[in-house]
Amino acid sequence: MEWPNLDEYEKLLIRMSTPRVMIDNAGCSNATRLTIDSARKHGILLEAIQVLTDLNLSIKKAYICSDGRWFMDVFHVTDLNGNKLTDESVLGCIEESLESVHYGRSKSIDGLTALELTGTDRVGLLSEVFAVLSNLRCNVVDAKVWTHNNRIAALIYLTDDDSGCSVEDSEKLEKMEGMLRNVLRGDDDIRSAKTSVSLAITHMERRLHQMMFADRDYDGNGCGDAPFVLVQNYLEKDYSVVSIHCKDRNKLLFDVVCTLTDMGYVVFHATVDTSGDRASLEFFIRHMDGTPINSEAEKQRVILCIAAAIKRRASQGVRLELCTVDKKGLLADVMRTFRENGLNVVRAEISTSMGMARNVFYVTDAMGNAADEKLIDSVRHKIGVSSLKVKELPLIYHDKGEREEATAMIWSIGNMVRRNLYNLGLIKSCY
Repeated sequence: MEWPNLDEYEKLLIRMSTPRVMIDNAGCSNATRLTIDSARKHGILLEAIQVLTDLNLSIKKAYICSDGRWFMDVFHVTDLNGNKLTDESVLGCIEESLESVHYGRSKSIDGLTALELTGTDRVGLLSEVFAVLSNLRCNVVDAKVWTHNNRIAALIYLTDDDSGCSVEDSEKLEKMEGMLRNVLRGDDDIRSAKTSVSLAITHMERRLHQMMFADRDYDGNGCGDAPFVLVQNYLEKDYSVVSIHCKDRNKLLFDVVCTLTDMGYVVFHATVDTSGDRASLEFFIRHMDGTPINSEAEKQRVILCIAAAIKRRASQGVRLELCTVDKKGLLADVMRTFRENGLNVVRAEISTSMGMARNVFYVTDAMGNAADEKLIDSVRHKIGVSSLKVKELPLIYHDKGEREEATAMIWSIGNMVRRNLYNLGLIKSCY
């Protein structure tokens, strides 16, 4: 690595703080083991996990330790099909990406306008949003939309149809924000809608977590399908321990660590273990000033916020995948078809590349229940059977069964916390 504009001292500092990565395919029979060690800084754990999730890797196990001024993380990863990583080019890409987390990683959006929206969710809302953008001659290049607890957050990257570049007309931007704010308010907005336009560079999914957290989507989150979260204090070492038991899924660790980081907590130790379709996670955390969680109210807030972070990506419904030639107004037309046929989009991932639109929609009926199969077939024929394909989204939680299982495990999780504290040398006895 060359740094022609830096002096020798600056180069030394970079070498000392650049993470060192070791990849081992022999030590584990069913996963590739990645070891990362580096000088510790706030947020570097999240950056490393962000790299792994952006590379579509599944984290099966993890051991995290970052006491003092150093951290060491061990991840057992596979591809999304559960296979070890053997392609040398893939392994090289992983190593290069992890070694760059010291410098931060963000997707470049040069030439695009970033539009952020939050408000009260309702059936047909996205159809109205994309209709406004289409009427204003704005082209959606990339977007992600999440809904949770009757709230919606959307991050949309736009270009101007006329120029093909970012939207720079201040009058047009002001008109766009005003129209979208009115759409988001609707007739029965329970909180204030928010819109903002910028040219900032950001990680889309992390930003969506921040937007929904700021919008307090975790309020009133105590429904029966929540994952099990337990917060305990071990004052002997001034740690708070967060234990999570839920169904395993892709990006679970990212969602949890993202929330802890944005809430201002530092993860000093952590363990992640998955078995079958279940996941158990433990985090030993403190505030930025080194103190543990100090009130019952704060414990409950952590529980609600982590449960919300896990559930935001757990939209239930039917997954529809659209792959077709991109054209102006395509997204508005598709969303209008969904709305006119009583389908509600609860999550969306929109992307365009080389003239092709590759979009994923998670849809339910107007009441939030599974959409009728005949209705889905009707919509597919209107949009194009060969372009719009169906994949059922598995249920992430199983209401009563999940809750009863979590309740039955409370004592075993408590014992596991104590055992891990003992193994880490943080308490004198695990009994």
